[in-house]
Formats: sequence, structure tokens, C-alpha cells
Amino acid sequence: MKNELRKQQALEYHAKGRPGKIEVIPTKEAKTQRDLSLAYSPGVAEPCLEIAANVENVYKYTAKGNLVAVISNGTAVLGLGNIGPEAGKPVMEGKGVLFKIFADIDVFDIEINEKDPEKFVQIVKALEPTFGGINLEDIKAPECFYIEKKLKEELHIPVMHDDQHGTAIISAAALLNALEIQKKKIEKVRFVVSGAGAAAIACCQLYEALGAKHENFLMFDKTGLLHKGRNDLDDLKKLYVNSDRDISLAEAMKDADVFIGLSAGNVVSQEMVKSMAKNPIVFAMANPDPEISWEDATGARKDVIMATGRSDFPNQVNNVLGFPYIFRGALDVRATQINEAMKLAAVKALAELTKTAVPDIVNMAYNEKSISFGSNYIIPKPIDPRLLSTVAPAVAKAAMESGVAQNHISNWETYINTLNQRLGNDNQVMRIIGNKVRKDPKRIVFAEADNIKILKAAQIIFDDAIGYPILLGDENKIKRIAADNAIDIEGLPIFDPRSDAMEEKRNAYAEIFFQKRGRRGFNAYESKKVMKDRNYFGCMMVECGDADAMISGLAKNYPDTIRPALQIIGTESGVKKIAGMYLMLTKRGPLFLADTTVNFNPTAEELADITILVANEVKNFNITPRIAMLSYSNFGSSNSPEARLVAEARKIVKQKMPTLMVDGEMQASVAFNKELMRENYPFCELVDKDVNTLIFPNLASGNIAYNLLKELETADAVGPILLGLKKPVHILQLGSSVRSILNMALVAVVDAQIKSKTSIEDIVKRSPWWKRLRKSNNE
Repeated sequence: MKNELRKQQALEYHAKGRPGKIEVIPTKEAKTQRDLSLAYSPGVAEPCLEIAANVENVYKYTAKGNLVAVISNGTAVLGLGNIGPEAGKPVMEGKGVLFKIFADIDVFDIEINEKDPEKFVQIVKALEPTFGGINLEDIKAPECFYIEKKLKEELHIPVMHDDQHGTAIISAAALLNALEIQKKKIEKVRFVVSGAGAAAIACCQLYEALGAKHENFLMFDKTGLLHKGRNDLDDLKKLYVNSDRDISLAEAMKDADVFIGLSAGNVVSQEMVKSMAKNPIVFAMANPDPEISWEDATGARKDVIMATGRSDFPNQVNNVLGFPYIFRGALDVRATQINEAMKLAAVKALAELTKTAVPDIVNMAYNEKSISFGSNYIIPKPIDPRLLSTVAPAVAKAAMESGVAQNHISNWETYINTLNQRLGNDNQVMRIIGNKVRKDPKRIVFAEADNIKILKAAQIIFDDAIGYPILLGDENKIKRIAADNAIDIEGLPIFDPRSDAMEEKRNAYAEIFFQKRGRRGFNAYESKKVMKDRNYFGCMMVECGDADAMISGLAKNYPDTIRPALQIIGTESGVKKIAGMYLMLTKRGPLFLADTTVNFNPTAEELADITILVANEVKNFNITPRIAMLSYSNFGSSNSPEARLVAEARKIVKQKMPTLMVDGEMQASVAFNKELMRENYPFCELVDKDVNTLIFPNLASGNIAYNLLKELETADAVGPILLGLKKPVHILQLGSSVRSILNMALVAVVDAQIKSKTSIEDIVKRSPWWKRLRKSNNE
């Protein structure tokens, strides 16, 4: 029995995940003698025996499934040529870093001192038991074609020569988008290709797979045009002989639609670009100097779409957009190869991603106000955090559909969550909320719709089925901002409370408002006047059931935004004062902070009410609240009025909610230090519990703590989340990012789901435009 237990422990220690389930595997502990005995002798014998019995268990008990070899012989390193395997090693090591940071793939770089293609193949073939995939790198043509072809035939793991296919995939995605913008069809355009090496051949072949006509390519090598009169061409170059006679590059460029440069710098002149057809496309991808500079190409033609391999200009064709995610998808389904279907899936995923709203983090990184699909943005930026969860699933799905996958993914949502976990992008709370809101999206009225951030968020909210945005403001201004920034708001309702068209609705709202506030400082005239204010109008929409939630505050101060909500919507039954809470997304998990925005110096009764409001809201996030009520005192260590107030508040909370896990007063250090709490305050309800909610004694302490966490970049903030209102109204911080607005929209929809009994069918019946929008969204 003891031996069986040890065997099981050893196998669990070495296990890399359950069969058929893709998991992020933490590093194993190796701190004790027991750990070492499991990691190596004698425990390591158990997984060895399991693999010997079934070789497929190598994926279960070793790192093979997440390990790629980057292999080179140094014969074509960057633009440096044949500099040898040792000199090429820094490039291979750098490639390994990119695999890890972009897709969490482990890499061994292997530099082989062998130029003979057949011997090279045999060496790599012998390495197959170690690796889950092979990335061939910096091997000169034509040998690279033979090597890749032979290895794909003889190995049962994915093999890809990135110099060929990486450039082809990324440039193909850019080409599809450029053609769309230029209103050209791929099957009709004429290509001029400068360069006839591995990348150029692979590019042309992939373009043909997308619909380009073979006869529409004119290809040049360093000698000149590939034509029928030449007798120095290898078999691959002969494939692209489409001319009976020799012509110059300048002659070929005349009336050409697309130029593809994979050769040498400065071989194309402005005159050549000027001679091209209307709306030309120029991809000058030679590095470090492109075939024609960005300035010269765009200076020659205003209608040109230009791409290079450089990061200091728009439209960088960078292989890092492809290889990490292609191998990630291939490894995760244990594909036996990377085939044409998988490459095309990557192309289309990249092309489509470019058309979606760009995250704030990308705009900030490139010092741009708003990057959007257009002539200067035809391919995603390399740091776009969505690449992994977009491209890898597309590749994995294509592998499954084309029959080369040995593992199958059944739950794509779980898989995408796993991908995000790999890079630390996962935030389980927001993902849970995202899943929840998509099941029952609600109508969100944005009171400040004449703002680019609001409009970008509105597009994403609608496209991602988070909710149905309603935009308030001047219609012409809103549409102009959207058009100028390539934001798609077509079909979204826009209401201007000041317009004559809204007079009837405005008067109806004013009458209801007057009934509410007629004896509280508002006369009939003022009630009508105030309805021209978008915050008042939006709150009335929520109050009257014309919207389910309102978001405002991006450009107004907090009191001016909250006042209409209190006057129109009011507080929930039994709530005397509203409160403000922040959700902080930390490395240790979600952390809720209150009150951070509303109550300056609450009494013990008020602090107790705030605590109960927060506890109920935390439960709405599917989280059990574990609440520490903070002070500078620990359980009576100070007899000051401030400390006694927190202790009294905790006592009131326990009287009202006896089962709630809450304790205090305590210092923050005690709340988060389990050992300190266990040793000194073993009576505390929170001993050995992970505290996830902090209640501050006053507004100053709560607001300071929230801002410190945010500005020191130790946590992402969602909020402020208003607690205690009858219906959902949420207030943004001044200058909130698009991401913050999206997070607030998620919170608002969840809030509306809880407080609103209105179904989407009721909404459709009441407001015909939602029927059109819902149909469009489903399509």
C-alpha cells in the first residue's frame, strides 16, 4: 500500500496535465528531501515505466508538449549571410525569448555545424523524442526548402521554417487588408516581387492560396527578372518564370498593383512608385533598409499603402505576429504538422483582428491617440495582448478540421481563458462577469457619447455582445468623431436631449421629475430645463425603463454626476447612504475596497451599513466576502474613539449578518499576514483565510489606499462602483481609459441583471431598433 502511494505521488509530481486537457502547469517545488526524491531517484522511475509502457505518456509526464527547438546552421543569419552557427546563436537565443514571452513556449536553441542538407535532416530527425515542435531558422535557400520538406515528411511533430512562412503569413494578412482598403481583388492584381529567396517564394505561394493568379507575378532575383531566356535558375525559381523576355524592375513596376520587396535596400525609386497603378500597395520588407523608404514611397503617392519590416513606421511586417501563436495552437492540439490550412487560418485571424477596436495599452505604447483600421494600420501591433487568444485558437481549430490534430479542444472558451492565464493576462473575476453579461446583455446609456473613448468602448460593447449602447449628445458631432476615428456605431441609437425631436420625451420626463422633486426645490420650468442635461435625461431613461443602466462622469466632476442619480433614482429600500467601492485586480486575486468615494467620516452605524452593502455586492461577483475592517489598532490595542468606532461597526454588522465572515478592527498588515494573525490573534474569524475585502474607517484612508495601489501599478482598478442606488448608475473616473469604461460596462450590466426584471424580449417589443441591432449582432 505504501509503495502504491509513493508511486502515485511520483506520477503526480511529474504529471504535466490530464490527457486531453490543456493546462498551465506551475513550476514544481524542489525544496525538501521528499521533493528531490520525487523529482529524481527513486521517484523518477515511475514516469519512466509509464512512458516505456506507452510512449504517448511522454506528453503527460515530461515537458515535451511545450518544448520547441529553434534550429539553425547559421548559413543565412538575418541580413548578415553565412556567418556560421556560433555567430548565429544570439539570434536563436533571442527567438527563444520571443517564444516564451509571447506564447509561454519553452525553447532550446540548437546550432548545428552541418551544411549538407541530408545530414542536417538526419541530425534533426534524431531529436524528435525531445521536442514537441521544430522551428527552423536562418538556413539558406535552396537547401531550406529541401530540409523543411524532408522533415515534414519524416517527423510526426510540427515543423516550420519561419523565415519562409512567418513572413508569408504576416504579409498575407496585411495584403488582404490593404487590398480591401484599396478596393482591389486579389485575383486581378499584378505583383512585382523583388527577391527570389525562401521568403519570397513562400509569400507568393501563400498569396496564390488566397486567390492570386500565378501568371500575375513577375519575380526578380539579384541577377534580374526570372524569364525564359535564363539558364541559371533552380527548380523553385523556374516556377515563377512568367515572361518570355528580360525587362528591368522599373519597366515591371509600370501599372503594377502590388510591390513585394524581400531583397535589398533602396532598389525602388519614387519614379517607379509613381508609375504603378492607381491605389498601389508597396511592401518594402528588406531590413534594416527597405527597398524604398517610408518617406519616399508616401511622398511619391498619396494613395499608396506602405509596409516595411521596421518598427519605427506604421504597418510593420514582423514575424513575431505569427510564429509564437502558430506553434502555440499546434502544440495544444498536438498537431503532426503545420499545414496550409493552419497557415491560412493564422492569416485570416490576423487580418480580422486588425479591424477590431485597438486596446488602450497598444495606443499608449505607440504614443497614438487612436489607432484604427486604415492605410496606416493594416496589421496588428506586435504588443497587442489579444494576439495569443486570437491566432492560437484559429490555428488549433484548423488543425482539428484538417485532420492533423491528435488532441481535440471541446470548450473553446476555457481554452482561450487558459491562453490568457499563460501570460498573466487572466483575471478570473472579469472573465466570470463577461460570461455572465453575455447571457443577458442590457441597454447602457452613455451620457457623454461625444467622446472618442466612449465611442470606442460602445463599439466593443456591442460587437462583443456585452450590452446595447445608447448614445446621448449631438448626433452630428458623435457621427463625425466616429467617422474620423474609424469607429463603427452604425445602427446605435443617438439621442440629443436638447433637440426638438426629443421635446415630447423631454416633457414627459420633466413631468415625472417634477412629481418627484416639486417639493424639493424644483418648479415646473426648472424641471423641463434640467431635462436638457444629459445626466438628468439619462437617469430618467433608467428610471422610466427606457434603459437599464447609465454610465457617466468621464468629463464631469463626481458630485455633478451623482446628484441626478440621487434625485431621480434614489436609494434602495433600507439604505440611508450610498457608498463607493473599487475592485482592484491584483496578483493575489480580486480585492474590494470601500468606501473610497462618498462618505467622509461615517459613524459606526453608517460604517456597518457600508460593510453590508459591500458584502452583498461582492457576492454578486460570485465571490464569498472575507472582510477586514481596518484601523491603526488591532482588536482593542488602542482605546481611541476612531478605533472603538470600527470595533462597534463590526459588532453591528455581526448582529445584522451573523454568518458574514468579517472581523476587526485590525491593521492592514495583520489582515494579509496569515502567520502574524494566527500567532497573535487566533480568535480572529479570518485566521488562515484570504482576505478579499477591506473596509476603511473614513474616505481619506480608503481613497489614499486605492490611489497608491493604482499609481504604483500593483493593481488594475475597476470602479468606482456605486452601492445602494435603486437602479444602476455608475460613475467613471475623470479621464478613464477605454478598458476602464469596458470594465465599468460589465459591472453595470451585472448590476442591471440583478435589479432589472426586464428581459431582452421585452426590450425588443418596447424599442424596435433593438430588434434590428440584435439581428445584426447575431449575424
